[in-house]
Amino acid sequence: MMYNQITFMGGYMEITWYGLSCFRLVERNKATIVTDPYDHREVGYDLLKLKSDVVTVSHDAPGHAFVDAVKGSPHIINGPGEYEIGGVFITGINTNGSKKATGESENTLYLLDFGEVTVAHLGDLKRVPSQAQIEALGQVDIALVPVGGGIGLNAAKAAEIINLLEPGIVIPMHYQTPGVTLDLLPLSRFLKEMGLGEVRAKESLVIKHNEIPEETRVEILELRNSG
Repeated sequence: MMYNQITFMGGYMEITWYGLSCFRLVERNKATIVTDPYDHREVGYDLLKLKSDVVTVSHDAPGHAFVDAVKGSPHIINGPGEYEIGGVFITGINTNGSKKATGESENTLYLLDFGEVTVAHLGDLKRVPSQAQIEALGQVDIALVPVGGGIGLNAAKAAEIINLLEPGIVIPMHYQTPGVTLDLLPLSRFLKEMGLGEVRAKESLVIKHNEIPEETRVEILELRNSG
């Protein structure tokens, strides 16, 4: 598999995508974070071999909560709350309500504040938040957004949330790719919803924190094989 990364020079952040909702975020002198590690036996990808200081889990499912794939005795964050670890401020927000009240599985959205750059990992968000809820999130520089349906957002709802959130950069996640065995929609559905044609996935994107675009830009990441 190929890979892509976003690197912030100066602050130096690197974001690498491993498929589904799994990313690794690295910035010099800050805690390394892995989001939603999956059980390869359940989703069809290769075995994850990652190391980090922190693991965030959006919800308890094999495609999002296989923390044993991450080495290094990381701090495990698997629910709402406020945390500060290794210079990164992490806010977990419950987006779907309780399973008993809504009938939906719970989901935690994470805001990852590295100081100069804030990343929002939406997890398996299922419905469009209210304007008030969006405003409560504050400024989001990079949004990691599920777009492939399943139990998460479909393309149309993902586009609606992006229009409300107005991040500088959107990285779609949790969509159909070669090898994955989950029933997900292809990336092309989301690109069409955003009014985009085919977008070339880049091996790397280098950007400084003060170069986050004012108008939302979609960046496609290629898969990285961590094995």
